[in-house]
Amino acid sequence: MSDKKKNKSESTDDRVLAYTTHPSGFNPFEELADSSDKKKKTYDDPVRVLIEKKGRGGKTVSIVQGLQVNPDHLEKISKELKSQCGTGGSAKKGEIIIQGDHRDKIIKILKSKGYNNVKKSGG
Repeated sequence: MSDKKKNKSESTDDRVLAYTTHPSGFNPFEELADSSDKKKKTYDDPVRVLIEKKGRGGKTVSIVQGLQVNPDHLEKISKELKSQCGTGGSAKKGEIIIQGDHRDKIIKILKSKGYNNVKKSGG
């Protein structure tokens, strides 16, 4: 009776791929193993952080341009930047707009996330 029961601490990974139609024999479990690695992604696209007052009633905003990511990821980055800067903002048309002049803080955050080519731009 006790031979059939496994202790949870002694259990192993018993996942088995039964069938695949993928031409190269795609194994989804290998992809899961790769994604679990804590490798930090780096991005080399030019990202510019600038300030602007035009058309905003004299209010200063920081604008992040050049992030080549999908809209969902852009919204996630925007949310994190707004949280770290302690202010409001939005993500529209491939740009992130943060209220106030937070260029230095934004550049520091983006570099810590793996964006290598982040620079100040404009005024």
